[in-house]
Amino acid sequence: MTTLSPENSLSARQSASFILVKRKPPIDKTEWDGFFDENGHLAKSRDFICVNILERGLHPFVRTEAWKFLTGYYSWQSSQDERLMVDSTRRKNYEALCQMYEKIQPLLENLHRNFIETRNNIAYDIQKLYDKDPLGNVLIDKKRLEKILLLSYVCNTQAEYQQGFHEMVMLFQLMVEHDHETFWLFQFFLQKTEYSCVINIGVGKNLNMLNNLINFLDPVFAEHLKGKGAGTVQPLFPWFCLYFQRAFKSFDDVWRLWEVLLTRKPCRNFQVLVAYSMLQMVRKQVLQESMTGDDILLACNNLIDLDVAKLVSAACTAYAELVQKDVPQPLKDFFL
Repeated sequence: MTTLSPENSLSARQSASFILVKRKPPIDKTEWDGFFDENGHLAKSRDFICVNILERGLHPFVRTEAWKFLTGYYSWQSSQDERLMVDSTRRKNYEALCQMYEKIQPLLENLHRNFIETRNNIAYDIQKLYDKDPLGNVLIDKKRLEKILLLSYVCNTQAEYQQGFHEMVMLFQLMVEHDHETFWLFQFFLQKTEYSCVINIGVGKNLNMLNNLINFLDPVFAEHLKGKGAGTVQPLFPWFCLYFQRAFKSFDDVWRLWEVLLTRKPCRNFQVLVAYSMLQMVRKQVLQESMTGDDILLACNNLIDLDVAKLVSAACTAYAELVQKDVPQPLKDFFL
């Protein structure tokens, strides 16, 4: 059996306990405020808060502030006064980036061959977004969203721009009030999740590890997938590019999953265990109907309106099963 560090052993026990406990209400504003002392320093440990977020989630009134800690926008050790200074600095830095962009935009249009194409792609993607709620109220400002995406593309050479970022950034714009908050939260989110949703950085690694995980935890299913030409589950890349947001019926469900990923509880790269748990939902159908690759993909795409709490619980179950086995090195390095 593989030897686990005390931290990983604790995470395994925490994930197992999450499976068994009755669902508790999310952390509300009163409880969140109680995590701080009179100077705004956290009186609870980071680990305590992250485990509670894993098990319970956050009330919408708490989410904006809590995500600033989870992403690294705020330091966990900061005071209230220090956080006010951080907010001011983030705003000024964002404004400076906007000014820089305005100055270099003509140069980009003339010398950067991909700039105009990317700008057109961003504009096209944003126009496709449905920006109203069921009552017809406008949810987002598309012009502001386009500006943030363009600035992110110019400033973040590691992630650049890919289709789907417009949907992700929209969720940040819905969460916070100011553009500088939207911009920086998205940048920190990408960093915190190790650019796992970026095609040329993390998506391929996720798919490879998903395949390895199926081989290790469910060899019968893995053998079927290989026999049907679907062993690498490559067509499932949209799951990781969009962090599963099309599998849920509400933005709140997506935020609930994303904040779990940000806690890095019960382990790193929890998104692959989420994908594994979703595949397990279609496993019986795939085996009974002897599905081929295209049919498997269709069955996976039909996984919508999922219960996020049940999905997180199922992924925790998979993690608890994983750590009880003699884990091969690639999976150990990736998860443990």
